[in-house]
Amino acid sequence: MAELIAGTSADADGAFKGTVLHDTRRSPLWLKPLEAVSALLMLNITVLLLVGVISRYLFNKSLVWSDEVVSISFIWLTMLGAAIAVHRNEHLRLGLFVDLLPPRAREFVNAFALVAIAALLLALIGPAVDYAKDEWFIHTPALDLPNTFRVSSIAFGFIAMLALILMYAGRSARKLDLVLATLIVGAVALACWHFSPQLMKLGPANIGIFLIGFAAVCLVAGVPIAFCFGVGAVCYLAFTTHVPLTVVIGRMDEGMSSLVLVSVPIFVLLGCILDATGMGKAIVDFLASLLGHIKAGMSYVLLGSLFIVSGISGSKVSDMATVAPALFPEMKRRGHKPREMVALLATGAAMADTVPPSIVLIVLGAVAGVSIAGLFQAGFVIAMVLLAVLLVLARWKARNEDMHDAKRAPLSMVRRFLLIAAPALVLPFLIRAAVGEGIATATEVSTVAVLYALFVGQVMYGGIGLRKFYDMLVETAALSGVVLLVLGAASAMAWSITQSGVVQQLSVFMTSLPGGWVGFMAVTILVFVALGCLLEGLPAVLLLAPIMFPIAKSLGINDIHYAMVIVCAMNIGLMMPPIGVGFYIACRIGNAPPDEVIGAIWPYLVALLVGVLIIAAFPQITAMAL
Repeated sequence: MAELIAGTSADADGAFKGTVLHDTRRSPLWLKPLEAVSALLMLNITVLLLVGVISRYLFNKSLVWSDEVVSISFIWLTMLGAAIAVHRNEHLRLGLFVDLLPPRAREFVNAFALVAIAALLLALIGPAVDYAKDEWFIHTPALDLPNTFRVSSIAFGFIAMLALILMYAGRSARKLDLVLATLIVGAVALACWHFSPQLMKLGPANIGIFLIGFAAVCLVAGVPIAFCFGVGAVCYLAFTTHVPLTVVIGRMDEGMSSLVLVSVPIFVLLGCILDATGMGKAIVDFLASLLGHIKAGMSYVLLGSLFIVSGISGSKVSDMATVAPALFPEMKRRGHKPREMVALLATGAAMADTVPPSIVLIVLGAVAGVSIAGLFQAGFVIAMVLLAVLLVLARWKARNEDMHDAKRAPLSMVRRFLLIAAPALVLPFLIRAAVGEGIATATEVSTVAVLYALFVGQVMYGGIGLRKFYDMLVETAALSGVVLLVLGAASAMAWSITQSGVVQQLSVFMTSLPGGWVGFMAVTILVFVALGCLLEGLPAVLLLAPIMFPIAKSLGINDIHYAMVIVCAMNIGLMMPPIGVGFYIACRIGNAPPDEVIGAIWPYLVALLVGVLIIAAFPQITAMAL
């Protein structure tokens, strides 16, 4: 479930499929200890958070020191996970354009991508070391430890990633390609340095050159998105300002270090447990026994399963990988066409992304300063609106479905499946209620949910072996490193854009759009649909949230309402061919050619767009949930 959480697997076909830059089959010996340490850190974070919850609610005592240990462990987990993800080739990248190239040109572009990543890491290692030195004089309140123990993880992570990149470049890339790519990158850097005084006079135009132009070139060349953001921010600050690059490290540290974000790896781990124990399949089996005999029943089951399962895993890839294998064989037997099934799978996963615990909502709440409890409350209702429009479309498409062979499941079978699925069915509603009612934070609920899922999985669903659990911890570290490194790099890039003064000009333009808040909402939907295609949803949200939310607030738009609109809009883009990454992941999971699915998915995307327009036009829907 290598998703950028809401991302993509390292071997998924299509747009963001992770262009193969190296051979991941042979793991260097020195990486094994890093994997072991990352697993221990993940386990340490989970246990400490759980102990903190127990201490707070049973003994009415807060363990302040535990929060500091979790904070230190968290950023080390992030950087080690990012390095492991480099080895596994799981960082988000746009492979669509690279794959269109002839094999020989593709090899050169891959070499260029490796050189660009290495150049960025080389540029950041020095400032990261300086930043760690500067933090020696800042001590943690409870443990009185220098903050250097925490932030030195950033320099260590960069060094580990650079070592891996250099190792794989030497092993898999042609020497001539590497030399030529190095000369090109060096020449561009030298030219920018030489003309730096002239560039400084260009003012906001540098945003287009560096933060958009350089980042876009790297994106098209298959450089992972986190590094594309880093290239844009570093080049902009290095060649057009006098701001030291330690600021980039500081912005990345701030973007990755919020304790609210600790729930991200915990919910990723919860999704792994869901996959391993078969809890999701139990839900699918129950819904199929309940609704499978009616017209469009299997489509209802697919959408309902995605709705409920997403409330456990928080991951679109995990949702689709759980539901599709359980339902597609029976749907094919009943005459459903593979292209229609995959189209419904993709758009159903997009619909369910606002169901708590959505990792996108957690990250958005942390970045934009919006109540996560409020987002969870509203997300459930908003997802029901999108679910309704998809159900209507599915029913209309099934108007000629032949139901002669469909039989109602015996009541005894429905009861048996309900008994098996009940513990899994309880979990998403428990998460929503606990966070939405303010009983516990998203982080606290995530730890309790992991403990609950482990216990239920062990008792009712066959359990998880120690080796499997270890692999899940390492996988969680890698996926979390991918997400949080993108978050850190996007924070640095967003800060650079803000400092340029462009945001103020954009704010004036957006607030003066015809139609007031309605016109602004329309532009927002278009922008996030487009960026959802190009950047994948999470990076788009991270990059624009700090810019767009203040504008929305100045127009009187409620933060939570606006958050729901942009998340739904970017999910449409995520599933929109020919670029949307989620579309290709769904095609791979459903084992259907993208060329066939493209023709079938448009009515479902239109239905989702209608749902988003309804949500945007009627803020009362969001307000009703709060």
